[in-house]
Amino acid sequence: MDAAGGTAWSLFRQVDFTRFCLARFLSGAALQMQNVAVGWLVYDLTQSALALGLAGLAAFLPAIGLALVAGHVADSFDRRRVLAAAYAGNALAAAGLVLCAYAGERSLWLIYALIVAAGTSRAFGNPASQALLPNLVPRPLLGRAITLAATSWQSATVLGPAAGGLLYILGPQTVFGTAAVFFVAASIAIATISHRAPPHEPRALTWGTVLAGIGFIRSRPLLLGAISLDLFAVLLGGATALLPIYAQTILHTGPVGLGLLRSMPGVGAVAMSAYLATRPLDRNVGHVLFGAIVVFGLATIGFGLSTTLALSMLCLLVAGAADTVSVVVRLTLVQSETPDAMRGRVAAVNTVFIGASNELGEFESGLLAAWLGAVPAVVLGGIGTVGVALLWTRLFPSLWRRDRLVEEERSRPG
Repeated sequence: MDAAGGTAWSLFRQVDFTRFCLARFLSGAALQMQNVAVGWLVYDLTQSALALGLAGLAAFLPAIGLALVAGHVADSFDRRRVLAAAYAGNALAAAGLVLCAYAGERSLWLIYALIVAAGTSRAFGNPASQALLPNLVPRPLLGRAITLAATSWQSATVLGPAAGGLLYILGPQTVFGTAAVFFVAASIAIATISHRAPPHEPRALTWGTVLAGIGFIRSRPLLLGAISLDLFAVLLGGATALLPIYAQTILHTGPVGLGLLRSMPGVGAVAMSAYLATRPLDRNVGHVLFGAIVVFGLATIGFGLSTTLALSMLCLLVAGAADTVSVVVRLTLVQSETPDAMRGRVAAVNTVFIGASNELGEFESGLLAAWLGAVPAVVLGGIGTVGVALLWTRLFPSLWRRDRLVEEERSRPG
């Protein structure tokens, strides 16, 4: 039972929250399908690990370049409209990829340009999405709401890659077209949310307002530790950019096998999210967080050394489950410890450290694989992740000692 007298799943009776989760699922599925198609298409054109890494870099650059401005936008305008517009922008980028595929366009730089366009839309959408969710549910249910929203996203990461791999058999234009339709549907779902956030005073775009999120996080070691821990875990332990190489040259599977590999982290994540929705984290949250990062690193090492599809899928499943624990703890801490008027700017910094680090991690993995090979790149990344988790217990003792996930609303020093 939750604080309001119902189960966590009763949150879906709230129409606005349901529409939010539906949009998360649709956009997540679209993004995963598109990633499968782009990854396979780029590697098919180039047979280059570096080219895959550059695709990740193309998605990352807008996120880091526009994040602070995007956070200011999320705190200054209706977050529903910002998020709906971002999904519409992703739909246009997917439509551009459809036209490229139909025209037989083989220009790698045009594909990169469309990836940049999609990354630009996500740069504005991510802070608005993170800042909008706490407005839709009571504070005592925030942890449960974040878990269920994560479930909707991770469900998409299960179905999206597998669907992308299957649809790719019909051609990349089929995958990109389906993604465009899903993004449009997500935009409509967000636009129809009826909730209005508390009004904030209009802000001029100044260095002070833009950088306020960074200053807020720096002043709270708890948040800085949680965000930076995930940053290095994703940066070092992310091997998704190398999955096409594993599928083709190590595990000897085709697009369907690649889709299955991409789905496995989502399978573990959905299972863990469902578990946390019914048995939420209550005590010893800091210890659980660090343990999850260590498990993530060990699973990454196992995947790097695996030469069979079944074992590789199992390792990715475990990694996805462990990562979900980290995501739920981090997002709940960030959103519960931040005033609503600053949530967009703090979420933007969080996006740079975490969301964009996925793409930067793909670039790092591709670059390291080009130098050392795919297997050493993945294994070294997993070892680095475990090392960072152990180091962070000493650098951020307040995070290591954190007990409750959501504290009573009061002034906190961090």
